[in-house]
Amino acid sequence: MILVTGGTGFIGRALVRQLVTMGKPTRILLRPSKSSPSLPRGIPVEVAVASLQDERGIRAAMKGVQAVYHLAGAERASSRADFNSVDIEGTQSVAKAAADAGVERLVFLSHLGADKESAYTVLKAKGLAENAILQSRVPYTVLRTAPVYGPGDQFTVGLLKILKSSPGIFLLPGDGTSRIQPLWLDDLITCLTMVLGDVESVNQTYEIGGPEALTFREVMETIMSVTGIQRMLLPIAHVPLGRIALFLEQMGQFPLPLYWLEYLVVDHLCPADFLPRRFNILPARFHQKLGYLKS
Repeated sequence: MILVTGGTGFIGRALVRQLVTMGKPTRILLRPSKSSPSLPRGIPVEVAVASLQDERGIRAAMKGVQAVYHLAGAERASSRADFNSVDIEGTQSVAKAAADAGVERLVFLSHLGADKESAYTVLKAKGLAENAILQSRVPYTVLRTAPVYGPGDQFTVGLLKILKSSPGIFLLPGDGTSRIQPLWLDDLITCLTMVLGDVESVNQTYEIGGPEALTFREVMETIMSVTGIQRMLLPIAHVPLGRIALFLEQMGQFPLPLYWLEYLVVDHLCPADFLPRRFNILPARFHQKLGYLKS
């Protein structure tokens, strides 16, 4: 049995679908909620209901589990995110319960740049979460990923929403030269499923991204080229842009988590040849997979 936290999110739904297709018995950990969960449609999965703060519930969810994919995080909540209780304390609870249950592998999804000493909120939280896993007794694999894109993401779809609503201009964080390596969703899912059966991945931390180091300006130019929506790209300093974004977010008009503005302050890169060299995966180039934005 495989337990997936964050199984109703953008990456989690794709992972659960692939695990079930591969014939892997899969259980999703759902947090208690009054609203109906967005479970993968037509996919037979078990469900365990418990918050990441419910240690007893998490221990019960671990019954009969051989592997855990820990994808849950608070960043989608943007300015309302509680990184301490979800990403840090929640990961501590998951790692401890997995170790106590004799789980054979815990796969944790982190971010490029994760560091417990980071000045940036999300990256510090992910770094502290990684540290909690490393200190547990459970065999682990940490995947620090570049921004992941695909149908239903917050990254490209969120940028497109801003692009469509912008009156002739699009505000670029800083000078638009910070570089990222967008990673296609299917390539990440392939990597996630491959590490589980790979003994060389035990107790390893991998940094993975797409094959291209693109400036944020190049990312936006590619999205505009694919969708045919043209705007003037206007650089603006991070601090005033952050204030504008916070105001829009409070008005329900900013479709990206605010941490994105922190993430784009500096480059977040990894060796572009890692996936081909380590996992024999030839990752997709950014412009090749953006057809979903046209709809």
